[in-house]
Amino acid sequence: MKKIITFLLLLSTLYGNAQKKHESGKWIKLFNGKDIKDWTVKIKDHPVNENWGNTFRVENGVIKVNYDQYDGQFKEQFGHLFYKKMFSAYLLVVEYRFVGDQIKDGPGWAFRNSGLMLHGQMPESMKLDQDFPISMEAQLLGGNGKDERTTNNLCTPGTNVVMNDTLFTPHCVNSSSKTYNGDQWVEAEMLVIRDSIIKHIVEGDTVLVYGKPQYDPNDKWVKQAGMKGGELIKEGTISIQSESHPVEFRKVELFDLSPYLDKPGKLQSVLQKLSTRKINK
Repeated sequence: MKKIITFLLLLSTLYGNAQKKHESGKWIKLFNGKDIKDWTVKIKDHPVNENWGNTFRVENGVIKVNYDQYDGQFKEQFGHLFYKKMFSAYLLVVEYRFVGDQIKDGPGWAFRNSGLMLHGQMPESMKLDQDFPISMEAQLLGGNGKDERTTNNLCTPGTNVVMNDTLFTPHCVNSSSKTYNGDQWVEAEMLVIRDSIIKHIVEGDTVLVYGKPQYDPNDKWVKQAGMKGGELIKEGTISIQSESHPVEFRKVELFDLSPYLDKPGKLQSVLQKLSTRKINK
């Protein structure tokens, strides 16, 4: 576990196993278990809200990302399903699993690969041929049954972050999680505090920490969007990714921390209550 300042240690008490009994009015079910009416689709080479190939759908109470209506050709049509609101400070909790086979022309690196895009741009602001929203990706990976393959990694389309007090500019970095093989359900959490700190958590363990998310001045989509390179990112959209391998999400929930950020005493109280609930479960 990485050591950080007292305030961030308090934040770390928020994450583990708080998903079952939530304080009334504090948790938001981004996925209602029935439909994706509160979500917007954007798929590369298609206009906003064209759900090409019925990529994103709800069946049997889960969001399914599937390619069975693609005529066997993915053609790098990377897609994202955006929740309707933007958020700045929150704990995002998802349960996901990879299933079935990758569509045949999907990239090799996209085998059992999906993600949650954090602090992203609005789908309406994406170019028609843009593959990924400007964002930080909590990259979700499934094992291949042979090699170590961590999950809840970080990729940075159009962004940079600060890690270990150094500006991190490579595209991706692995977390410290274990490998999850097969079709098992995995719980992943992302703790996001505006433009200060972001934690990736898997099954209750913190596996990656970074901060100061900012726009990459050298990224072409950042330039085309007129965003200022180096500017810190304080809020944005949350989206689910389609990258050519079928994946399912049975839970997508969020605890909104933004009302408490200017009230340290209240924030501490909320975190302590959640921590106590975890201990007493």
